[in-house]
Amino acid sequence: MKQKYLLSILMSASFLLITSLGSLYAQGRTVSGKVVDGEDNSAMPGVNVIVKGTSEGTVTDFDGNYSLNVPENTTLVFSFVGYQTEEIEVGNRSVIDVTLMPDIQALQEIVVIGYGEVKKEDATGAVTSVSTEDFNKGAIATPQELIMGKAPGVVITTQGGAAGTGSTIRIRGGSSLRASNDPLFVVDGIPLESSGISGMANPLSTINPNDIETFTVLKDASATAIYGSRASNGVIIITTKQGSKGKMTLSYNGNVSVGVPANYMDVHNGDEYRTLIQDRVDNHGLTNQALDLLGEADTDWQKEIYQNAISTDHNVSLSGAVKDIPYRVSLGYTNQNGILKYNNMERTSFNVNVTPSLFNDDLRININAKGSFIGNNFSNPDAIGAAVQFDPTQPVSNGNTRYGGYTAWTELTSGDPINGVPNNIATHNPVAQLEYRTNTSDAQRYILGGKIDYTLPFLRDMTVTLNLGYDYFSTDGYDASDTLGSWTYREPQNQVKSYNQTKENELLDFYLNYKKDIDAIDSKIDITGGYSYQHFYNEGDNANRPWVQTDGEYVGSDTTVYKNEYYLISFFGRLNYTFKDRYLITATLRNDGSSRFAKDNRWGLFPAFAFAWKINEESFLRNVDAIDELKLRAGWGQTGQQDIGDTYYPYIPTYTISQQGAFYQFGNSFTPTLRPDPYDAGIQWETTTTQNIGLDISLLSGRVSGSVDLYKRVTDDLLNEIPIAAGINFSNFLTTNVGSLENKGVEIGLSIVPISKVDFTWEISGNLTYNQNEITKLTLVDDPSYPGYTTGDIAGGVGNTVQINQVGYPANTFYLFSQVYNQDGMPIEGLYVDKTGEGGNVSGNDLNKYYLQNPAPDYLIGISSRLNYKNIDFSFSGRINLDNYVYNNNASNMALYQNLYNQSGYTANILTDVEKTQFMTAQYWSDFYLENASFFRMDYITLGYSFDKLFTEKLNGRIALTVQNAFVITNYTGLDPEVDGGIDNNIYPRPRTYMLGVNLNF
Repeated sequence: MKQKYLLSILMSASFLLITSLGSLYAQGRTVSGKVVDGEDNSAMPGVNVIVKGTSEGTVTDFDGNYSLNVPENTTLVFSFVGYQTEEIEVGNRSVIDVTLMPDIQALQEIVVIGYGEVKKEDATGAVTSVSTEDFNKGAIATPQELIMGKAPGVVITTQGGAAGTGSTIRIRGGSSLRASNDPLFVVDGIPLESSGISGMANPLSTINPNDIETFTVLKDASATAIYGSRASNGVIIITTKQGSKGKMTLSYNGNVSVGVPANYMDVHNGDEYRTLIQDRVDNHGLTNQALDLLGEADTDWQKEIYQNAISTDHNVSLSGAVKDIPYRVSLGYTNQNGILKYNNMERTSFNVNVTPSLFNDDLRININAKGSFIGNNFSNPDAIGAAVQFDPTQPVSNGNTRYGGYTAWTELTSGDPINGVPNNIATHNPVAQLEYRTNTSDAQRYILGGKIDYTLPFLRDMTVTLNLGYDYFSTDGYDASDTLGSWTYREPQNQVKSYNQTKENELLDFYLNYKKDIDAIDSKIDITGGYSYQHFYNEGDNANRPWVQTDGEYVGSDTTVYKNEYYLISFFGRLNYTFKDRYLITATLRNDGSSRFAKDNRWGLFPAFAFAWKINEESFLRNVDAIDELKLRAGWGQTGQQDIGDTYYPYIPTYTISQQGAFYQFGNSFTPTLRPDPYDAGIQWETTTTQNIGLDISLLSGRVSGSVDLYKRVTDDLLNEIPIAAGINFSNFLTTNVGSLENKGVEIGLSIVPISKVDFTWEISGNLTYNQNEITKLTLVDDPSYPGYTTGDIAGGVGNTVQINQVGYPANTFYLFSQVYNQDGMPIEGLYVDKTGEGGNVSGNDLNKYYLQNPAPDYLIGISSRLNYKNIDFSFSGRINLDNYVYNNNASNMALYQNLYNQSGYTANILTDVEKTQFMTAQYWSDFYLENASFFRMDYITLGYSFDKLFTEKLNGRIALTVQNAFVITNYTGLDPEVDGGIDNNIYPRPRTYMLGVNLNF
């Protein structure tokens, strides 16, 4: 046993010195004894022996012996990682021998998988579980923030600074070029519909993060294949908290936070702008009319539209048991303000979990109900761009009587610069845009689940499970601008829009599970087989045109109504076989039938196999006590993809009704025309094949643990949009199955507990992911001459793109000209490397463009640490992205001298980045704008204090201070280096948030 505790002795050296000095205070007597392992009665070195309520103590030596000077009437606490803690009153004794028993619950951590659960040590797939104690701590408003940076292979990128904003989540890179790359979310056994809903930036925000117990991330096909056609991008299983038998517990968890803009776009202030205009007039030929338009103000438009956003979050839960029926009931209220004025998300949520057991626990019932009511005020995001570009020499208000007093650019021909006809191509006043636009939505969501597990009394190894689920999600939205807004002048009646949408998701799962220990051959079997039915329904309408009054009600004169539905019927099975508790085999098969495909292509078969070897259980390692776990895993499997956006039935010919401008005239009447849409009657699943090999390790009773995974994932029959010859179909492009994409990489996760004492613990966790992807096929037959297709739309111009998908390169590779520089290192406007050597207009020939970097980081690193000393805790978590390249579209579009003045009669601000290029006109395809945006972001820093008895014996809790998005280290010159898709046209800063949180338990 001594090998097992060697590292613990070394880690405790400094602690021994401190505690031995501190123990001199005690004028009591000496207590000594020996600590042994309850499993084999062997001596346990490195056990912490602490005087309860103090930091005084010692550790046992190599023979498990200890000696400690203690005061009278004291209690000793004996603890060791992976073992149950013992508290023993000293009394009159001078010799106390102690036996510590292993903590079985800690050693046999349960991991939730599809349609079941398994002990972590018996898992054969690539699975990462993140539980409550490991969640990020801060002003968490949406679930995905809890695990940001916590799971290897999982990339979570927030989409800006708005309240309740969504995130892009990728597991091991993307598996598709055109179809969805989002993982499947399963909440308490209910697979959620993956697409979003109108009026909700983030559908996951309907789930209260405070109700979540664990996230389980299934990454390789041997783990995900049980979900078949929806699992190509991985699966994230969310399990919410449940009650337990015992005394009733009332808990409150709340916080108040202040969010401030972490940074601003770098533009000219009023004085700098006046100087710049004067210089362009004096030295660069700008017309004097630009000088005439300048004002005398110095307005920081960004600070005019942003605010210090105060938010609150309150959650109350009650848990316990009534007549041995465990329950948990929670109520939450979140009021999150965005840093853009008037931006707000208000959420009220509830969660009820009841888990009765009947007939001597043979019948187990889990009833859960979740609901949320969310009100969103999106404010006016257009004001953000306007604040960057509006002339800083103009005042917020100029006293006009036409536009509510807010300054507005007017047409030169109106002859009235104050109250004239507005210039509709000019930038509109950003403050007015906030004041005169109302953009809101109301949403409600209910997720209801009922699960019944019944162990057959006549066949005790067999369990029958019925799982029912219902997910209802509806939104109503309203977007209108006041006629005082200068942008409404031309068509004031067109400034009212409304929408509503309802989605329903109905689930029925029925499956059997048979578990049997076959002692005669030293084997265990675990067999699951079942049936799943899921129905998805979607309906709504959009009124996007002028409203007219009919019978006292306003009705959109151009209202689009839609209804869609599809079904998914599945049969699935899984076999887990264990031999000698060392060799584990898993075989999975799912047969999915989707109504989204034609009859001949409707069914897809998705198999998977996995093998695991517990090396530490072999005779040559069994007696190496320092090794708790050493497990080798290997897996292969296939999964599918059916999610191609809003096209529910891409194999059916459909027609689009023409707008009014395309009506056909018959005499005095006008009849709408029908335009055939493109379709492919033979469209079918994408199929993703994954290979994975991994190693799990745990040392020193969990003091050191980690995993390494190597994977390769190939997606064939990509759901892709390809150009087709004219006359073949009804469009120039067709969505069909063509192409292949490959991802391969390495994932490493590591957790270390350098110090584990009763009053002092320190934990460090980290993960590293390396991922590379490559397009291996884009045509039905190999065609080396196929040039690929461009993608990556940018702001500026129409149809401009800066990325390409081409065989042999990563998805969304940047495709740009190579900039030529002068002797001073300044880019020369319009001059690029002549790659072809043909001369002439280099920028007019796309063959002169280069395949450059791609937006996906090569390396992702997550790091976190937690330190507890007595009642004080300190923690942090951060992320590193390396070699993620970003095209700075803000600079390429808004750092141009030509934007300073428009001949129609207005001036505009530009980014100070113009000084780096001196560009007069746009150079969108210059690789000057492509930057290495590697970064380190400190996501959370938290300092907390826990108390056991406050006012009463029954009250305990914790108070904490947290800084969220504390700082970013990067060489990227744009607003923020973390950009989804690699094209930075985001000018909405992420907030830096300061939070005070309180947790109380009664």
